[in-house]
Parts: sequence; C-alpha cells; structure tokens
Amino acid sequence: MSLTVEDLIARLGGAEAAAEQLGVGTEALRKWRQARSIPARHWPALLAATGLTLADLPRAPSRSDPMSAIAHPPEGATAALVLADGTVFWGRGLGAMTTEAPPLGEVCFNTGMTGYQETLTDPSYAGQIITFTFPHIGNVGVNGEDVEASMIAARGLILRDDITAPANWRATEGLDEWLAGRGVTGMAGVDTRALTLRIRDQGAPSAVLAYPKDGRFDLPALRAAAAAWPGLEGMDLAGTVSCTQSYLWDETVWAWGQGYGRQTAPRHHVVAVDYGAKRNILRELAAAGCRVTVVPATASADDILRHRPDGVFLSNGPGDPAATAEYAVPAIHGVLEAGVPLFGICLGHQLLALALGGRTYKMARGHRGANQPVKDLATGKVEITSQNHGFAVDPASLPEGVVVTHTSLFDGSNEGITLTGKPVFSVQYHPEASPGPSDSHHLFGRFVALMES
Repeated sequence: MSLTVEDLIARLGGAEAAAEQLGVGTEALRKWRQARSIPARHWPALLAATGLTLADLPRAPSRSDPMSAIAHPPEGATAALVLADGTVFWGRGLGAMTTEAPPLGEVCFNTGMTGYQETLTDPSYAGQIITFTFPHIGNVGVNGEDVEASMIAARGLILRDDITAPANWRATEGLDEWLAGRGVTGMAGVDTRALTLRIRDQGAPSAVLAYPKDGRFDLPALRAAAAAWPGLEGMDLAGTVSCTQSYLWDETVWAWGQGYGRQTAPRHHVVAVDYGAKRNILRELAAAGCRVTVVPATASADDILRHRPDGVFLSNGPGDPAATAEYAVPAIHGVLEAGVPLFGICLGHQLLALALGGRTYKMARGHRGANQPVKDLATGKVEITSQNHGFAVDPASLPEGVVVTHTSLFDGSNEGITLTGKPVFSVQYHPEASPGPSDSHHLFGRFVALMES
C-alpha cells in the first residue's frame, strides 16, 4: 500500500525539514497536501531522501507522467527521450527517423523566443539535445540565409507544440523537412516545462532520442545507452566542428533589402581561430573593417602569426575547454608573447583564461538564450546578451594581472576578463548575437580600437 503525502512529510522530519531536503517552499507542501499527490519532477529528490521506491509514492506513474517508464508508447506517441536515470518523455517524432544508433547527448534548454534556425546551426551545440522552452518553434520556416554553419551540430531538438506550416515571406522550406534532409531527429508534444524544471533542479542529463521506423522501443537498451554516454566533461568537440584548412572571409552583416554585403576596403587583418565559429561573428569582424583569415582550431602559434595579423580572434565552440586546451593553449601562449591584440568569446574566452593560468568548471545547467543580463563592472552598465555555454571560468583561479570585467546577474558567474596593460580581453557571451539583442556589438569596435592603437 502506498504512503500518503502526510506520511512522507513525517518521514522527512516535518514540513520545514521536508521543504529543505526537497528544495521547495512550505507553500508547495501545502499544495501537495491539498492535492494528495506530489508532482513527478520532485520524485527523484524524494526517493533519494527517503530510500523509497516509486510504488511507495501516493501517486503511481501514469502514461502521461514524464517519470513513467512504461514498456509501450502511449497512443499517438512515435518518439521517446530516454534519460540515463530511466525517465521517459514520450512525444511525436519529427525530422529524421532514427536507426539502430539513435542520437545521444546532453539535454539542455534554450529560452530564446526567436532564431531557432541560428540556434540549431550554432556549432557550440555539438553533443547536445536542445529543449526549446518557447512553444512556437518552426512557425516561420527556414531559409538559406539564417544559418550559422553549413551543418547542424546539435544532436536533436525537443518541442512543446507541433510544427505548423511556415508563415513568413522569407521561408523557403519547412523546419520538419529541413531537419529530415539533414539527418536531425526531433520530437514534439513534450511537456517542456517539466523537462526544463528537471534540468534546472538536477542538472543537464544524458539522454537518447529515439524515433524508430518500426515504432518499437527497447527502453532498457535505450536507458543503458544514455547511462553509458560519457558526457561533455572531458570531451574535446572543437576539432569536430572546426574548418580543416584556412580560408578568407569578406561577407558582412545582413541589411534589409540588400542581404549580405562584402568588405572591399579592409583596414585591418584579423586571424580568427575556428573552434566552432558562427558565421555572424565573421560578418561582424568584416563589417568592422577587417579582412578575416580563418584558421583551424588546431592551428599553432606559427600557423597564426605567419599571416602577419593585426589582431587575433578566438571563436566560440563546443565541448570542455580543458580538453581543447591541450592544443589551443600553447597556440594562445605564442600569440600573447607576440603582443598581438587578442579578443575571445565563449569557448575562446575560456581558453584565454586557461592560457593565463585560470581554471574552468562544468556548470549545472549553463546559460542558453537571448535574455541573459550581464554587468560591466567598470561602468556599471547592464547589457542583455545572447549566450550558449555549459562551462565557465572560475574567477577565484585567475592570477594577478587578470581582471574580471563582467559578471552574470543571473548567478554571478564570470562573463569577461582583461589582461592588465595588454591589448587582450574576452567575454563569455556572444556580442554578434544572431539570434539576440545588439547591446554588445560595441565590443567589435573595441577590438578594432586596440588594433589601431
């Protein structure tokens, strides 16, 4: 016989002790008592705190519960997201159907309301399955201009609502067809709020996304695959999304009625190290008056400096910066010794911090979206920024001479550094946005000013 809510609260030592152990307020406990049940998202913490099993809880798993691990899909379900702990989220498959090896990755959430095409083609999402918290994804279709890379690095996507027919004059294709043509799997009809709360409360889980042609799900095998996935920590992914040889870039930013332009009279030469660079970063550099030479992530200091750059840019990218640092840090050391102005963002920011003697760490849930508030400590100004990262720089590890310039107003994590007396700085966020606000575009001007001084 299952226990009641009152029994469970008493087992945890009363209301205050239960609220503290489960990470909720006493008002939540009042609602649980009134409903005589406990929401599924709190079951993992409850089971861990009490040592009980699902059968002991006051509400047994049902076919609509995200924690349910039933052997057969509910009616209408054609896809499943299976987490490493056995949690199953059922939904309707979209994009490419999966084969014997469905995509594995870390499940994260993105809070952006627009720019899903740019998000999906951001190389920084390699190794991740994206949960979009905004429900209307796909309604404006896709086009050939709003891509940030030639391939989709994300492992898959999770949506609340079904994709509707495109309703935008720029659309050339529907999102579902576009994903299928690129071999990317997705799933709609998911309670993305419940999934997001789970990530928020327990961290980003490993998972497998299955959309089988035959409609059959081997849940134990899927769970085992998710549990065996090693996770992003310790994983170098920059090399998998970087270019393989150097190339020149002269395309500038998009303008209404004109499309993308060309830089025909550059004033400076920038070498951009491609750890997974978004195209709009390169466009912003070109628009700021730069001739851009893009080099692979594995480029050495000699490879970079032989181009005789006026400045060096370290791009965004995926994976654990400590793993990428094995080949990136020696190259950055060489650039620093040469005294060339240096600007890094996202992974480039983390790699610069490592090269300067700092450390990085894996965040519990990361920052992903276009509404991230960042404070400039020098001016006190707050900018709303676009971000996508699951690792961060530990500010306490930074040596003397490395100054923290920006912090997150969400959690106080590091968002920027500069090197005292040197033309070197970096930020954790994305000043090029795409998608997102333009509050931080001025940083490209700051970089140009360093090359002119």
